[in-house]
This record gives sequence, C-alpha cells and structure tokens, in this order.
Amino acid sequence: MGMTIAEKIIAAAAGVDHVKPGDIHTVNLDRLMSNDGTTHLTVDMYHNKLTKPRIADPGKLVFIVDHNVPADNPKTAAAQKKMRDFAREHKIDFWEGKGVCHQIMMENYVCPGELIFGADSHTCTYGALGAFGTGVGCTDFLYGMVTGTSWVLVPESVKFNLVGKLPDGVYPRDLMLTIIGQIGANGCNYQVMEFCGEGAKTLSVNDRMVLCNLSVEAGAKTGIFEADETALEYLEEWGRKPKAVYKSDPDAVYAREYTIDLSTIEPVIARPDFVDDVVPAKEVCGVKIDEAFLGSCNNGRIEELRIGAGIIKGKKVAENVRFLVVPASLFVYKQALKEGLIDIFMESGAIVMNPNCSVCWGSCQGVIGENEVLISTGTRNFKGRAGHPSSKVYLGSAATVTASAIAGEITLA
Repeated sequence: MGMTIAEKIIAAAAGVDHVKPGDIHTVNLDRLMSNDGTTHLTVDMYHNKLTKPRIADPGKLVFIVDHNVPADNPKTAAAQKKMRDFAREHKIDFWEGKGVCHQIMMENYVCPGELIFGADSHTCTYGALGAFGTGVGCTDFLYGMVTGTSWVLVPESVKFNLVGKLPDGVYPRDLMLTIIGQIGANGCNYQVMEFCGEGAKTLSVNDRMVLCNLSVEAGAKTGIFEADETALEYLEEWGRKPKAVYKSDPDAVYAREYTIDLSTIEPVIARPDFVDDVVPAKEVCGVKIDEAFLGSCNNGRIEELRIGAGIIKGKKVAENVRFLVVPASLFVYKQALKEGLIDIFMESGAIVMNPNCSVCWGSCQGVIGENEVLISTGTRNFKGRAGHPSSKVYLGSAATVTASAIAGEITLA
C-alpha cells in the first residue's frame, strides 16, 4: 500500500519505512515556532513544572512577537518581556515587529519535507511548501522544546483534485471559503487536506498559503501541496533547499476525494458568525460596514496589497469607514513601499499599520465596538473575534474588502 505526502513526512520523522492512518508514532521535530499568544505560559511551565529544565536544540526554535505589536498594556508588555528574555538566555531565534509568525516562517525557515509544530492553529500554512505544519498547545510545545520529539496519531488524508483555472476577479480565498462552505467547519476533522491536480499547478506559493492556512477552519490537522517546481523556485529565491520532496503514491489511500473545478468559483463571503456559512458575495451586497481589514497570515502578502491598491487607486475610503491595511511582514511592507502601494492606500484615506496580526486577532488594533460590522481578510469570524460580542465579521477576498471600503457597504470589485 502506498503513502500520501503527509504519511511519508511522518514516516521519515519517525524513522520507519511505512505508516498508516491510526498509527501512533514518536517523531523527531524539524522545527518549533511559538508566538506571543502563549509563549509566556510555556516559559512559566518550563521554570515551574520541570525538575531538570533543558532545551533539546535551541537552533530548532523560533519565537515571534506578532499578536499585540506594540504592546497594548502592562500585562502584554510583561508577557512579551518574559518571552524576549527567555529567547536571549537560550539563544533562540527571536523576531519582534517583523510581521505575522507564519509569514516570517515561510520567508525564512520552512522547507519541503519538514515536520513542524507551532503554538498557533494556522501553522498548517507551511503545507504550501510541502511541509507538514500543525498547531499544538503549550504542553505539547513544551514537550517538543525539551525533548526535540513528540507523538503523532497518523491522520487520514482527503484529496482535493483541482482542475481548471480561477476566472479573472476570483481569488484563492474565494476558492477556499467555497470549499469550507461545501464540506463544513468539521468537514476534515483531524485529517490532511491534500491539494493536487492540474489546477493546483496554476496556483502560486502565495495562493497555496491561502488554502493551507484556512485548512484548520475545516477542522484539518494540516493542508498540503506537493513541492513542485513552483515551490522549489520560491525556496531558491529565499536561499534554502528542501529537506525532502515527496509525492503521494498512485496507490495511496484517501478517506475521500473531491474534484473542484476552479473555473466555476465565484466571489463569496463567509457570514457571521461561522466560517462555513458561505454564500455568493452578491447575496450580501448592500450590508453597511464600519471597518474593513486587509491583512493577516491568510491575505496580507504583496499580491493582496497589489490587488487592493489597484482597486482603490484614485478613489477614497467611504466616510465613516476605517480601512486598515496591514502588511504580513516587514519584507512585504518594504516591497509595497517600493511599488508605491503604501502611498496609494494612504492617499485614499486608509490607515496603514505596522506588520502584525492586527484586528484578525481582535487585539489592540482596530477592535470593533458594539453592533459594528467588519469585512475582513482575516482567518475567523466567530462571535467576538474582532471586538464586542454583538459585532459582526464578514470574511471576503482582498478585492471584495477593498471595494467595500470604498462603497461603505459590502460590494463586489
């Protein structure tokens, strides 16, 4: 019996020839990432719960401050200082003010064939480069940090065969929200969403990041693509080489298979308060908004900023609407500056922020108030995600978000 890409990565990490869904294996971890959402809790457990605290390999650890940047209150500042001091003491790679954790990881660390744990649910983003990235809690992260290993229950894989090509004006975010709407927020619980087919080859690494990043919103353990020529070219541009490049075997076993014709996808919106309540965007046109957000680990890269800038150039943000534009990393921010995109946004009346999670996390930047409405390129829209429990979050593409910021209501670009 053959193996899928995910199964091959787990087998290599476990040092065995073959694994199958349902097996439990001890695995060696290639890298561990933690951000300021929970790292202070991990540090506390390290000092207070372990009799002989040690770190197996500091070179495999990456700490990133991205959720509340800069710190919004003394409690946050203390948590970040604890993280900063621990990283300095143990010579751990530390990033602060440089962007969202998953964007930084993709730009600087992730390689095909790696098994990566991250203390953040959207670690599944790394599948865009053919790596197995998955989110874990503080306890599992601590164990991985001090031993370099963990255990994995081998998940089933679900094949998403992509055919055709996305129409003009339709984006990977529309595609992934459509898939989640079709299969449900629990549609791939503890399974791997493997994206393949000729349609997959038409997608850039950025596009693939969008799909893999949102895989967890369908309950998936991770999302993954084969590391093809497109992925390897991206890797080379960033000066890295793959650990291993895996393809699923022809006789690999899948729990289910879906075929998605990209040419049939249209602009969609996920309505409050559920990511799988997905409808054609035209069905919610006219809903008044108070705020629009272009950013996040899902949709804050240079491609999305180009789309937004192209739409808003020469226009103005609607009166009484706040339009937050938040590049996903310092690299993206600098590129947007070079291309004049930041000028375009600022001249339109948008508020351009430093690279961080911003209102996607519902932190200090752009929190929305009672009964306010946000249209967002963020990852989630459940009740209270971006502020007051009575507020509403609609999820759409960068194009739909930008067009809505101009119109003052949800509209199509």
